[in-house]
Amino acid sequence: MAGIDEIVVQPPESATWRVHLDRAMWVGGVRGLMLQALHPVAMRGVWQNSSFQDDPFGRLRRTADFVGRVTFGSPEEAAEIGRRVRGIHRSLRATDPVTGATRRVDDPELLLWVHCAEVSSYLEVARRGGLGLTEEQADRYLSEQRRSATYVGLHAEDVPGSCAEMDAYFKAVRPSLRVTEEAAATVRFLLWPRLPRELRMLSAGKPLYFPFGALCYYSLPEWARRMYGVLPEVPPALVTAGLRAFRLLFNSLPEPVHDRAFMPATRAMLRGCRERLGAAGYDVSRGLRGLTDPCRAPKG
Repeated sequence: MAGIDEIVVQPPESATWRVHLDRAMWVGGVRGLMLQALHPVAMRGVWQNSSFQDDPFGRLRRTADFVGRVTFGSPEEAAEIGRRVRGIHRSLRATDPVTGATRRVDDPELLLWVHCAEVSSYLEVARRGGLGLTEEQADRYLSEQRRSATYVGLHAEDVPGSCAEMDAYFKAVRPSLRVTEEAAATVRFLLWPRLPRELRMLSAGKPLYFPFGALCYYSLPEWARRMYGVLPEVPPALVTAGLRAFRLLFNSLPEPVHDRAFMPATRAMLRGCRERLGAAGYDVSRGLRGLTDPCRAPKG
């Protein structure tokens, strides 16, 4: 029988599974985009090389697909998407509109910023929303995410692997951050996005999106909100309560219902994961979320 490391990239008992199966990830994903936008060169690379302005949900779903494959996918699936992402990034450049200078999108400094903004957002939003992780488990999550960083071309030893190292990284990088026109437009857009064509029928309910976007914004670090200054400040306890309510509501959704938010390819990958784990003796009757319970691991 295949070992667990041949079935999934991260095992069900990992801290990564607990964080990445939490539905607070949707808030963390948008928060991560807002945070990433503060790096001028990284933001320029997104603005000049993607359809983000027209389809922010598409980017969020593609990010969810990548995160899913390097968590729940087989080693082969993770390696394949890593090659695909590295190949795309290798050909892209970000151009300074003032000086005309260009910079590779796969510059390690930019890749590290995107990685750290993303995984720190996932972790911090989930914990603030009520996911019970100890400091040791939080450190373990960031250590496990070093492996995910290698799929985009980073070296694991160059990536923060604990909360203390992540805090030190943000402290060091903050002087190079600023709110560019593109960053400000990105945050405004994420607070009030243009719906993609396939979701235009939901336009009447679009005002209901704003509280979600605002929750993502208010979950940013205080220093990032101060830089943007887009919305008036609210009491931190109100934000925490909002995150807890969001998490409680979305974690109550049945897995098949929740998974409809993903791209078809992502859903197929998750089905494959459940099938492989079931064949290996795991009790998958409660889906992937149920596998964070050690009692559902194979006996013996």
